[in-house]
Amino acid sequence: MKITVCIGSSCHIKGSRQVVEQLQFLINENSLGDKVELGGTFCMGNCQKGVCVTVDDEFYSVAPDSTAEFFEKHVLAKV
Repeated sequence: MKITVCIGSSCHIKGSRQVVEQLQFLINENSLGDKVELGGTFCMGNCQKGVCVTVDDEFYSVAPDSTAEFFEKHVLAKV
């Protein structure tokens, strides 16, 4: 599974760094380092929708305070 987080300026302002840090923690905490690849990219073209995240090319809008819920629903449920 590949998770990509936008680190462009708009998403950065909306908390992409915190989202990345939380995802790194959750991946490690759940021992998924061998199953989940976390990467970054610049603008995904959906700047108005918050921190843009894709999971295997499926788009999501994630906020720092919803990262754990996102991880449970869209990562843990699929690995």
